Amino acid sequence: MSERSSPEVRIEDLSGVGPKSAPLFRELGLDTARALLEYLPFRYDDFRFPTPAARLGETGGEENAVGRVVAVKERRVRGLEIVEVDLVDDAGTRFSAKWIGRNRYVYGRFHEGMRLFVRGRAERNFSGPMVAVTHYEQLGEAEEYRGDLQPVYRASKDLPSRKIAAVVKKNLPRLVELAPPDPIPMAVATARRYPTLRDAYRAVHAPQTPEGANAARERFVFGEFLALATSAQLRRSERERDHDARPLRVPADLLERFERALPFALTGAQRRTIREIWADMGRDVPMNRLLQGDVGSGKTLVAAAAVLLAAVNGTQSALMAPTELLAWQHAGKLAPLLLPFGLGSEALFGSQSGRARTAARARLASGEAALVVGTHALLTEGVGFDRLGLAIIDEQHRFGVEQRARLRAKGASPHTLHMTATPIPRTLAQSLYADLDISTIDELPPGRTPIDTFAVRTTRLPAVYEFVRKVVGRGNQAYVVAPAIDESEEDQTLASAVAEAARLREDVLAELRVGLLHGRLSSREKDEAMARFARGETDVLVSTTVIEVGVDVANATTMVVLDAHRYGLAQLHQLRGRVGRGAAKSYCILVYPDDAGETQRLDILTRTTDGFLIADEDLRLRGPGQLGGTIQSGNSDLRFGDLRRDIHIYRAAKSAAESIVAGDPRLTQPEHSGLRAALASEPSTRTLLLSS
Repeated sequence: MSERSSPEVRIEDLSGVGPKSAPLFRELGLDTARALLEYLPFRYDDFRFPTPAARLGETGGEENAVGRVVAVKERRVRGLEIVEVDLVDDAGTRFSAKWIGRNRYVYGRFHEGMRLFVRGRAERNFSGPMVAVTHYEQLGEAEEYRGDLQPVYRASKDLPSRKIAAVVKKNLPRLVELAPPDPIPMAVATARRYPTLRDAYRAVHAPQTPEGANAARERFVFGEFLALATSAQLRRSERERDHDARPLRVPADLLERFERALPFALTGAQRRTIREIWADMGRDVPMNRLLQGDVGSGKTLVAAAAVLLAAVNGTQSALMAPTELLAWQHAGKLAPLLLPFGLGSEALFGSQSGRARTAARARLASGEAALVVGTHALLTEGVGFDRLGLAIIDEQHRFGVEQRARLRAKGASPHTLHMTATPIPRTLAQSLYADLDISTIDELPPGRTPIDTFAVRTTRLPAVYEFVRKVVGRGNQAYVVAPAIDESEEDQTLASAVAEAARLREDVLAELRVGLLHGRLSSREKDEAMARFARGETDVLVSTTVIEVGVDVANATTMVVLDAHRYGLAQLHQLRGRVGRGAAKSYCILVYPDDAGETQRLDILTRTTDGFLIADEDLRLRGPGQLGGTIQSGNSDLRFGDLRRDIHIYRAAKSAAESIVAGDPRLTQPEHSGLRAALASEPSTRTLLLSS
């Protein structure tokens, strides 16, 4: 079998990779030749042109220079070898080059009259330009310097980029022969003026010009995005072919009747999203829509309108939430919204008594209950519906694909509404939920009290707690959030909820009623702790991030977050959303250690309460996270693209995917064989299942 048909060539079979270096390649995930081929450089060092000495230091970055040695100074200081060489370039301008290190690799190597190429960070001081050398070469007497673009790969401590580059360069002809099938159909690649796939690999690993390298990189990004967008488009297309959902008729006066029953007017964004959802529910294709909105934007109200439409058409609704606390709050908000229309609802939780669960299941099976609100308990075999027409999944990213499918399977192709209170960066939403229609509530109801946000150092914590004491003295309540449950052996610098609660009870706020809530408590203990706080029996609730989503206590006006630098901006914004729920002035105080490093990002929260702006900034600072999981920071599943930087490429790939699937819904045509193979192999398409 040829290498062409068997791409699993081991990394140690490549020239330049020995028994010592092979494990180092594997640590980077480079266990095969193809993996190395697809391990693209993340930048290039431009060695092509020397900078005239008169201009060295202007950029503040690394620069190239060529000159003849006119003086050499060498000395050893405390084990360090310091070598400084004075040079003159072809224009007669003097500059210096400096080496500082512990290894004797340059000491004694230079003498007057030598011609050198040097590269390193250049700066200007009182004596002229100076280059802190990271790379150098000796040139012949009459040799004309010719440099190139040198690829820089993500490396490890024991496997430097230059070793990776050397192995790629030595094996590139062989590696290119192992290229996978091209995911981009020839017609699309030609229209976008892309090089062939093999030429693209050559251009990205051994570029002649930056323009050629960029064009090659774009080709790989486009191919990856095309697979991602096609995967989503195929699922959307498959759903659109199913015409077995019951279309729900919208009475002409229903929105007017719904709004008339409310104690307040709908916002424009709420009206728009209700109409979008009702329009979907009016089709015989099952709705698959995401409703996203910032903290306090009124998503539950919009969900109530969807439940109402289902009920007036004789079908039932189910709302599944990830925690009992959140489910109870939804039930408490939905019941009065539906009561004017005579619609009854049920609650179904694992902690209920057997008798209560049996009664609730009976009313669901008979159709007596128009709505059930519950947790994973809704998924049990004993729960059945008379006619389930609408499935609502709140904080849907907290449920697995199978769990969401099991809820929908309780009915015959019910319409599905996903909800999230976590603002999704606009650039991510287009790809992360590419097979969903998206409704966004981008307007807060009038009367929401602005939250004043401050970022302070730990030395000011006594003053912060004095402020909390005054807040409680005015009749309000406060949260204190810590990143750890108890003192960690691995990281003793983390603030502990257990320890902080004890400290506040015994000393700092001894006169106040301090509660404790964290993830290791039983469901009953957590519910009791939260219920006491909601009833006003606790003044200060010390908690971990279990209160991040859904907790709604109008009397809580102050949020203190310890070790705030440990959190992402989006998560801090969610925590902040637990206050400002009532009419009283509210505050969020972000506390970070005195010796913490970069904390400028916390200032973003002090300047804005727009969750979508914050989410975009969080994406820029922390990365897009894994597309198909719940990890919301760090490197994504994408190998080549960056959804924030390359969103224009994604849009083009999405347009191409729509055309491809429209003309070949099952990708059976020969020109789509490479794309079909990519769908099976790309990690980003395998894990794009959040909305399935």
